[in-house]
Amino acid sequence: MPEFKIQHVTKYSYDSLVRDSANSIILYPIADIYQEVLKHELDITGHPQIDTYVDYYGNEVGSFTYSEPHNLLVINSILSVSTHPRPLPVDDAPSVTQWDELFNIKYIVPYIDFLKQEYFEGLSELTPIVNTVRQSNDTPYQTALKFTEYVYKNFEYIKGVTTVETTLDEIWQLKAGVCQDFAHILMVMLRLVGIPARYVSGYICPNRDGMRGEGATHAWAEAYLPGYGWLGLDPTNNCIANENHIRLAVGRNFSDCSPVKGVYKGSAKHILTVSVSVGYEDESPLPHPDEVFAATTFPVVEKPTQPRNSYERYMEIIQQQQQQQQ
Repeated sequence: MPEFKIQHVTKYSYDSLVRDSANSIILYPIADIYQEVLKHELDITGHPQIDTYVDYYGNEVGSFTYSEPHNLLVINSILSVSTHPRPLPVDDAPSVTQWDELFNIKYIVPYIDFLKQEYFEGLSELTPIVNTVRQSNDTPYQTALKFTEYVYKNFEYIKGVTTVETTLDEIWQLKAGVCQDFAHILMVMLRLVGIPARYVSGYICPNRDGMRGEGATHAWAEAYLPGYGWLGLDPTNNCIANENHIRLAVGRNFSDCSPVKGVYKGSAKHILTVSVSVGYEDESPLPHPDEVFAATTFPVVEKPTQPRNSYERYMEIIQQQQQQQQ
């Protein structure tokens, strides 16, 4: 029953005053029998009131407006979580019975959303691969594990080669990307054979042996399996998502799980800073945000001059698309 502490800080600095910064945040961890939220603090500049609601996919979403003129906005999320191992599927029901059950739920809410494919020209190339990887007598569980392994082995993990706006076809051509790209390709494969699949955003915590993407924001997929429910699959690490994976939100794709969205009034140029620290509860205290910001601050520009990880790029895109009203 490991306990983890996570600090996720987003900082906006403006070169002149702005106002009426309205934001939507999905920084609230999912709470269930496998993930116990021990403590969660949100500290936001100006201490605005945060109104929360639960969206269509069951995610807790916060919204707030910082109305006073300001040249700095910091969203600081500090989280302590205890996780419990999730039992693996028994998978003893006949394969044909399980596939029949999946066929029978394909027009039932909420599975419809998680079976709908996004536009992807590469489907004509991926479909025969899917049919080759999957054997005729494989159960949905066995199929999901094989697809996870395929993505892990056939896509190269390279930070900075994609952004959240990179299309599925571009990822398919690159055969490279980061966790969110691996998750999106895996979901395409699962949906092709009728297995509902959803996107998961969160964090991956150190497991002493090292994992891709640990100590940062992370993404993976969940597959719906008959007689079991939703099983997390991490194609970035070719493993089942379990007690080292902290879940924040689920949805059809990345856009449903965006951690921060917002608009503001003003024409000021700004600098965006994002930092995430993840560790075990019994380790040294998390660093002060200012200590991390010194190494991660960067200006928001149209053409980045150096590679950045996909989460930083996402935050950059969000800021570029904000409505700046006089």
